[in-house]
Amino acid sequence: MRGVRPQPGREPRVPPESGRNHWRTIRMLLPYLWAYPRRAVFAVVCLVCAKLAVVGVPVLLKHIVDHLSLPAGASPIVVPISLIVAYGALRLATSMFTELREFFFARVTQSAVRSLALKTFRHLHALSLRFHLERRTGAVTREIDHGIRGLSSLVSFTLYSIAPTLVEIGLVFGYLLTRYEPSFALIMGASLGLYIVYTLAITNWRTKFRQQVNELDAKASSRAVDSLLNFETVKYFNNEDFEARRYDATLAQQERVAIMAQQSLNLLNTGQQLIIAVGLTLMLWRAAAGVAAHRMSIGDLVLVNAFMLQMYVPLNFLGVIYREMRQALADVERMFRLLQEQQEVADRPDAVALVLPPGDVSPGVRFEHVNFGYDPRRQILFDVDLNIPAGTTCAVVGATGSGKSTLGRLLFRFYEAQSGRVLIDGQDVRCVTQHSLRAAIGIVPQDTVLFNDTIEYNIAYGRPGANHAEVVGAAKMAHIHEFIEALPDGYRTMVGERGLKLSGGEKQRVAIARTLLKNPPILVLDEATSALDSRTERVIQSELAEVAADRTTLVIAHRLSTIVGATQIIVMERGRIVERGTHEELLARQGLYARMWALQQREDERDRATAV
Repeated sequence: MRGVRPQPGREPRVPPESGRNHWRTIRMLLPYLWAYPRRAVFAVVCLVCAKLAVVGVPVLLKHIVDHLSLPAGASPIVVPISLIVAYGALRLATSMFTELREFFFARVTQSAVRSLALKTFRHLHALSLRFHLERRTGAVTREIDHGIRGLSSLVSFTLYSIAPTLVEIGLVFGYLLTRYEPSFALIMGASLGLYIVYTLAITNWRTKFRQQVNELDAKASSRAVDSLLNFETVKYFNNEDFEARRYDATLAQQERVAIMAQQSLNLLNTGQQLIIAVGLTLMLWRAAAGVAAHRMSIGDLVLVNAFMLQMYVPLNFLGVIYREMRQALADVERMFRLLQEQQEVADRPDAVALVLPPGDVSPGVRFEHVNFGYDPRRQILFDVDLNIPAGTTCAVVGATGSGKSTLGRLLFRFYEAQSGRVLIDGQDVRCVTQHSLRAAIGIVPQDTVLFNDTIEYNIAYGRPGANHAEVVGAAKMAHIHEFIEALPDGYRTMVGERGLKLSGGEKQRVAIARTLLKNPPILVLDEATSALDSRTERVIQSELAEVAADRTTLVIAHRLSTIVGATQIIVMERGRIVERGTHEELLARQGLYARMWALQQREDERDRATAV
């Protein structure tokens, strides 16, 4: 392969053993490679022309040798010079067509890589929240990265190694079959066939040794790291020798398997050289016999020898290429499996955009006898019936696991209700497009996660394309503008990974500004101040109250003191609504809410006493 040709004996990653249907993967890949059909066809033509030139070089060499071995007086000067010029021209043509093939096919490969990567990225964003919660994000991104590299490797190995070798074998086989006795083609075909079968068989057999070496290497590394991280514990219990014995036991296993891997590689290389030597000897024996019987010339013997040596040069890398292609196919197949993941929540074919009331009027929200469970075996919500009139604030409180946050996820349509309906201004959220639905809802989450970019970028994320003045306006409304201006880099300050360079209160204000910039008619506040200290919580709470004014707001709260002014308060227990009313009504009822209120009041008094 151009630029990254593998070296004999170098071990690539070993593909996992499975019954994957590689041909199906290749069929799925072909449409992406056919995006530029003329370039693809031209690259194939260049490939064939390059191999015709490669095969033509030994043929010209034969004629040069034959002319130079003419009897005296046969004028051997003029013709060999023209043949030598032609010989050089063919060598040049080989390189030229090879470079043209790669020059024109580069766009095909990179276009396929870009199209597949973008399609996979879009598909991952279209999948449900359940998929992303059940899969490790790092593992998913690795599958995309490996799939992209696998696609490049697959195309490169196929177009630059496998296909040229097959074309060359076919041309040489055809030449020998038409120009010489059948025994030459038979010897070449048998030796090449035996070489390929032997290489693939031994490669498959020794794969298990490479797998074991990799596994034991990871195990040894893990034990070493674990032991060194617990250095003090090892010293406390005087277990240095014990740790060394455990580490050495793994190294001993790795040593035995590594020896088997190396010895199997030596067996592979020895067998390959034996097959090459036997095939070459048989070919030269037949050619020498032909020269002795005057059926062949010295040039024919040189030609046969050159063909055989030329054939075996690319096959020296067959074992490595075979393993690399298997790994590349496995990587591409894993990426295709991501593309085949079904959307748990998908727009209906007849879905329409959500219709919002005209002007600044906010729509009402209703949960109508909703039942839901993340797992069919464990139901979370039981017959939840809740109405949030337009422009009012509804607070939902309850113990952890009572189903509060699930209401917000159903409203965003991250999941589908098992029964019942979620309505916005009388429209079932299942009948509208997800894009229009989520455009109408803003959220200030409990755990604000920011992009590893500038503060301005994170605020502007609420409405991509917003100008700097609009970002500043949102920051002022969230009471964070003065803080940002006091920073050395102002709005260009980097917030760090997940916003770790900012405090909890600062991140919350950025989240509020982001939501204000989006300016949604419906607002969800999901325990937005639960992780803050009391002073910061009071400041943020007043800002949230300003944000929620005149909007239809669903507040999911932990601290009851933050929602005393809500239009209605819903108390949930084990997925059911057990109480509802205003703060005063619920206190007068002396039920669960009243007990929760009294408990939190005692905790606040104890905290104040401790602080004093």
